[in-house]
Amino acid sequence: MAQTKQTYDRKAEDVGNIVGLEHVNLRVTDQEPATDFYLAGLGLTRDPYMMPGTNNMWVNVGKSQFHLPKGDPNVLRGHIGLVVPSLDDLCERLNTVKPRLEGSKFDCRRTNQYVEATCPWGNHFRLYEPCVEKFGPVSLGMPYVQFDVPEGTADGIARFYREIFYAPTEIEENGDGRAARVSAGFGQCLVFRETDKKIPEFDGHHLQIYVQEFSGPHEELEKRGLITEESSQHQYRFEDIACLDSGKCLFKIEHEVRSITHPLYNRKLVNRNTKQNLMYYQMGGDEWDWWLPRDNGRMAAQQQAVEPATPLARRRAARMTAM
Repeated sequence: MAQTKQTYDRKAEDVGNIVGLEHVNLRVTDQEPATDFYLAGLGLTRDPYMMPGTNNMWVNVGKSQFHLPKGDPNVLRGHIGLVVPSLDDLCERLNTVKPRLEGSKFDCRRTNQYVEATCPWGNHFRLYEPCVEKFGPVSLGMPYVQFDVPEGTADGIARFYREIFYAPTEIEENGDGRAARVSAGFGQCLVFRETDKKIPEFDGHHLQIYVQEFSGPHEELEKRGLITEESSQHQYRFEDIACLDSGKCLFKIEHEVRSITHPLYNRKLVNRNTKQNLMYYQMGGDEWDWWLPRDNGRMAAQQQAVEPATPLARRRAARMTAM
């Protein structure tokens, strides 16, 4: 019996050494407007187990988080991309909280592709409906964070992540300009887009990533004097994305780098179903399942057939044909 030859793009499944973009940390001045924006407006969920006090709050969005400690507010230089189940529902919630955020930097508007929202302290968000081709099989999540970087730095930034962190990178050019795209896990990436506009000074915000090989990047960073904090056995930090030839800082953003042996790695996060309310309630429907169904089927058969070479291979081919 002939077995149809199957061809798969195995490289399409590579995610690289960075396996997760877990959180973005932004200081806020007050939890009340933060609650109105992130929870009531965006429809996200406060972590019920960690940071229950008034000096910090962790907010879940699929498998990622925002960490929002109290202090002088941070503004990320760029924007954060989020996926939410429905833009219609999102706009309704944002319009509801708008009066409560009057006098702040809060703003929102809908475009053909996404909703632009600005938090009370000036951080920018683009929120999209689910799209497997663009963002992976999620209905709620943080697919990317985009930073505005100086002109002429995209290639050096891509090389930094490629050679220091062993991350797949690519350079893209479109109507929005030249950018370095860095894989940060399944369905997640960091984008560094060049701009000719003046970029504000770094104000201390940070992002957190998980890496499979933990010691190799640390060794390369330490060799260049870039480590800023030896946090614990499972974590270290650095700020400068440096040119690997000259050592010049290309862009500054604090990275909290964790190993996949970190106690919090792959922790299950609670995400609520925003449809639940006093007027409409489904028993057992409180939690939102943000993973979308995934196709794991075989590719369509090709014309070329290959006769299995051994009896074992022929038996396996017969079983696969019968499935």
